[in-house]
Amino acid sequence: METKMKTIDRISQSVTLKIMIIGVLILLLLIPGFMIQDLIRERQNRSEETIRKINSKWSDAQTLTGPVLVIPYKQTSVDKNNNVVEEEHELSITPENLYYKVGLQPEVKHLGIYKSILYKSEIDFNGTFSKPDVSKTESGLIEWKKAYFRIGVSDLRGISDRVNFVVGGQPFSAEAGGKRDVIGNSLIITPENEAFIHTDSLITFSCHLSLKGSQSLNFVPVGKTTRVEINGAWNAPGFTGNFSPDSKIDPKGFTAVWNVLHFNRNIPEEWIDSNVQDFNDTVFGVDLVDTVDHYQQNMRSAKYAVLFIALTFLVFFFVEIITKKRIHPIQYLLVGFALLLFYTLLLSVSEQLGFGWAYIIASVATIGLITSYAHGIFKNRMQTSVMAAFLSVLYVFLYVILQLEDIALLIGSIGLFVILGVIMFVSRKINWYHQGEESSEEERNPEE
Repeated sequence: METKMKTIDRISQSVTLKIMIIGVLILLLLIPGFMIQDLIRERQNRSEETIRKINSKWSDAQTLTGPVLVIPYKQTSVDKNNNVVEEEHELSITPENLYYKVGLQPEVKHLGIYKSILYKSEIDFNGTFSKPDVSKTESGLIEWKKAYFRIGVSDLRGISDRVNFVVGGQPFSAEAGGKRDVIGNSLIITPENEAFIHTDSLITFSCHLSLKGSQSLNFVPVGKTTRVEINGAWNAPGFTGNFSPDSKIDPKGFTAVWNVLHFNRNIPEEWIDSNVQDFNDTVFGVDLVDTVDHYQQNMRSAKYAVLFIALTFLVFFFVEIITKKRIHPIQYLLVGFALLLFYTLLLSVSEQLGFGWAYIIASVATIGLITSYAHGIFKNRMQTSVMAAFLSVLYVFLYVILQLEDIALLIGSIGLFVILGVIMFVSRKINWYHQGEESSEEERNPEE
């Protein structure tokens, strides 16, 4: 019986077996690690849902299209029964020149712990149409009196003031309406005098639009020459679309200017009815980026959980090997749970105080918990201090990686290389083959 117990004890002290047990524990801790990532995604989805509720009471992201000149016409034909059939069509014509000047004033609205970035904008735009080319109507009957202009506004709820559209120096009011097609929701402007349309000279127009929206403001460059200039009081804009602006960003705001020519985008100068592809590939604009997206930072930090657990277990393992103090797998498991608890603390506190303060609070709490527990195991101030210093460096290292997004891979790779070098240096004199034998020998000769 005694021989059997000694054999079991010797096996339990085997370095190889201990490493295998630690590996199994790390794999088991992956399960709650993935559950934490699911929790972060759930909270992020709830945040996005709340933001949509805030935006629905204000206005969604806005996309402006146009104006486009629409000329109705009738075309007659004879069917196979010799009956005269009359069809109604619309010829849409894009501007020759289109210039936007936008003043953007962001606002932050809160609902509980969630927030959304909204904005008010003052938009002045003007331009010209060339003499309408009606050759595509195939000698149809042009109804000049019914010609009108369309301005596409993706969310008409955002219009906060009366819209006055000026054609040839004469103002006309705009009304909501029109069918939904590539232009989307539309403001309709119908001049009372067709002389503004049926002319041999350029058709000039201008308009002022007070528009509310959320998150982003976008434009479709329907003009042969389209220029958009935006001045916004936001220091973290994100420019979207296939066209890059000339921009200037400072702590007070930004200025961005786009110049798009007709051969830069796939939009025809004229089209009939809805016989045109959508304009999605040509849309460009600005996103008001929330630089404090703590859910994204929480998710990025949670992906390092396995690395933290493995390195912390490695330190405990080396202390066990060097000092010959046996640490039970349950104790490894408790330390692993403490490391995982850091991420739930980080998530919950960051929703209240922001990511920076949450990281400090969660890391200090976790380091304190593990350090005090390690002191109870090691019974040595020096070893406990080494553990506290190691965890502190590890959490500072993670925070630096999270902040330096562009060079995170570089810094992370260098950091891991340094950690591996330290591990190799510390373990260079350990005789791994005789660790079990030395432990058994010490038990047989305790007085020595």
